Amino acid sequence: MMSNAWSWYVIALVVLNIAGCVALLWWTGKRRPGDPAPTDTSHVWDEDITEYNKPMPRWWINLFYITVVFAIGYMVYYPGLGAIAGTAKWTSAKEHDADKAKEDKKLALTFGKYDGMSIDALAADPQALKLGKAIFANNCATCHGSAGQGAIGYPNLTDDIWHWGGSPDQVLQSVVAGRQGVMAPWGQVLTGMGGENAVDNVVAYVRTLSGPEQGLQNNYMAAQGKKLFDSLCTACHGPAGKGNQSMGAPDLTDDYWLYGDGTDSLRETIIKGRHGIMPAHGELLGETRSRVVAAYAYSLSRGKPAGTQ
Repeated sequence: MMSNAWSWYVIALVVLNIAGCVALLWWTGKRRPGDPAPTDTSHVWDEDITEYNKPMPRWWINLFYITVVFAIGYMVYYPGLGAIAGTAKWTSAKEHDADKAKEDKKLALTFGKYDGMSIDALAADPQALKLGKAIFANNCATCHGSAGQGAIGYPNLTDDIWHWGGSPDQVLQSVVAGRQGVMAPWGQVLTGMGGENAVDNVVAYVRTLSGPEQGLQNNYMAAQGKKLFDSLCTACHGPAGKGNQSMGAPDLTDDYWLYGDGTDSLRETIIKGRHGIMPAHGELLGETRSRVVAAYAYSLSRGKPAGTQ
């Protein structure tokens, strides 16, 4: 809602601009006593090329006056004068709502037959998967990639690793409500507990979880890291490092590293923490389209989606 002060400010600007245009047209569109003749400009080149100063044709000036009249009519009809609504009572919000209602009817014709269908049923429907792929391309591919294979910090949807659970209902919940995965920064805490090598020790131990062949035998750093892990990390990742899907804590034994498996990346994760956000799409897409795109994402981890190329 525009305040009165802003409204009068806009009205003043509009009126002054229109009045200024009219004054400028009037001032420049007529000759006055004492003006030099149109041919008397003293602008001559090559002895016989003279620049004249003839006024514009009257019909040309009148076209400008017509645009001024049009502008005034426009301001009366549409809300162009501050908070004055205009005789048409038009608003961008009403226009948006009308356009949206029209498009929603079109979408209802396309997606109506999928209302209330389960994710499993949608994932088995080739036509539904084609629609899901289109929705995915418009809304999800920016982060997860066009093929759903993700990137650093963005999950790969084509494998069977789901930090928040990979059941149909869990995938749908991720789409509709979004997710926030928070890994707290533990650098200072670990250093205080285990000294300056504490973070490196925990990194060494975490590596053994996804590579059991490394083991703790003859690995002093990993053995020291296990003690710290048991003290701080098991609350989220579990005693065996299997993670906790209810809170999005990753399984550390599957050799999948969302933020990279390099030593520097693991150190940064432990020292600074991570905060991954999956935006909620329920309000944007609506119930049925959320189900359709969730079914497509669900199908990606179960082989090539039917009906897609």
